[in-house]
Amino acid sequence: MSPLRQSMVSVAALMLSVSVLLMGSGLLGTLVPVRANLELFSGIDIGILGSFYFLGFTLGCLSGPLLIARVGHIRTYLAFVCVASIAALVHALSVEPWTWWLMRAITGFCFAVLFIVIESWLNERSDNATRGTVFSIYMVINLTVLMIGQMMLTLANPQTFALFAAAAILFSLAALPVAMTKSQSPEPIPVIRPRLIRLYTLSPVGFMGCFAVGLANGAFWSLGAVFAMDRGLNTAGIALFMSAVVLGGAMGQWPLGKISDLVDRRYVILANCVGAALAAIALSLLPSSSETSMLVAGFCFGAFALPLYALSVAHANDFTPATDYVETSSGLLLVLGLGSSIGPTLSSLLDSLTSGQALFMYTAVVHVVVGGFVVWRITRRAPVAVDDKGDFTATLVATQTVAPIEEIKAPLAGAVATP
Repeated sequence: MSPLRQSMVSVAALMLSVSVLLMGSGLLGTLVPVRANLELFSGIDIGILGSFYFLGFTLGCLSGPLLIARVGHIRTYLAFVCVASIAALVHALSVEPWTWWLMRAITGFCFAVLFIVIESWLNERSDNATRGTVFSIYMVINLTVLMIGQMMLTLANPQTFALFAAAAILFSLAALPVAMTKSQSPEPIPVIRPRLIRLYTLSPVGFMGCFAVGLANGAFWSLGAVFAMDRGLNTAGIALFMSAVVLGGAMGQWPLGKISDLVDRRYVILANCVGAALAAIALSLLPSSSETSMLVAGFCFGAFALPLYALSVAHANDFTPATDYVETSSGLLLVLGLGSSIGPTLSSLLDSLTSGQALFMYTAVVHVVVGGFVVWRITRRAPVAVDDKGDFTATLVATQTVAPIEEIKAPLAGAVATP
């Protein structure tokens, strides 16, 4: 049996579980803000929903390795799949803002821990020769089922119990392949203590890029569906709009990453900031009757905005010793989580002052500001020589929730941000 086939066989049950789990995540992530809007939650209440999700996610990233070390990967996975399923059902049982805030924080915590289990498991079951292909397959699954989950919003009325039940069913089903697997549980992963001041000193652009991505993309994931709804899109249109952004991010990541290997990566980050800002401005100015134009602009926004995190991580890794890649990626993930915890609430506050028109103008301003910061840093620091830069495909794995890898110089695939 070839090494690749052996690796895939060893994680087949996990891949099946991930497919079902992320399908449920895609459905719930779009359903919650849509239903909240239908229930006449205030814009600030909906923004806080997003902030609490990412706050829980950040706390989960910090606590996950300790929990896994205590009971192991499989038991941790099964436990948090169950908790995520319960949280999905509670949304339908108690339609109150404070209840939903708590459930979103719990869901974010669960998914952070689940991603740590998934990605550390994939890392251990692949080697430097197969890891790139394994993570490429994982990325394709991630994107595909996320979009399928978002399109499941069209299967029932968002104001009924059915879609929350469907998300809970998918979460519960995701436990079965892992519960029945014969594969041995991976070894506990190392606990990393990120040093944020050191991280900023190491790579100011990487640090601020990740924080800005959190501010902007955290707001989009939390309020994008509400924006589409307020623009008059029906349930199918909302699902298509969110899927268009994800698809744009998937298609933009690789070509932009490869270009960044050939030139100063900061110029590519700057170009992405400009492209994301222009697409966001277009979305803000488009008439509500232009659904096709919204899908095209959403695709362009995703193509420029979603790859920014991977580009920022790759730039930071250009200045990071190989022995510190894990600490750097963990620290940048924490920075991303902090930005994502602030972005939704800040955006919703601005939205409340502008009658629902602020989301994409807010993201445009964030990208313009970080673009200006990049321009300033270009004048303050010489670029990394091309021969000294890491390969973008080799550092994309650092955009995963966890990267306990001894050698990151092998060709590796990346991931897309998950709402």
